[in-house]
Amino acid sequence: MPPISQREAARRDLIEHFVYLAEHAGLDVAERFLSQAEASFADLARQPMMGAPVQLKRPDLASMRKWRVKDFDNHLIFYQPRPDGVCIVRVLHAASDWWGLLGLAE
Repeated sequence: MPPISQREAARRDLIEHFVYLAEHAGLDVAERFLSQAEASFADLARQPMMGAPVQLKRPDLASMRKWRVKDFDNHLIFYQPRPDGVCIVRVLHAASDWWGLLGLAE
């Protein structure tokens, strides 16, 4: 499988979602979330162009794409395809101000 890298912000996002889900939906749901996030990352590494492009003006984020965590449709994976895999930038709740969280708010 092609390599998957994660930015520190993405790792923090996963921990925060895990804690929230464990407290509000149960440990089994939180563990399933992490498992499905990892499965989704692997899918993206194998087919990096399957996510929808995110139209951004910042050149450093021009290749940004988004995809949903499998079975957790309210959680979005923001990532950048790389020649040798993918870089997971953030994992954010769809209802959040993800433009602001990505540093893209005008």
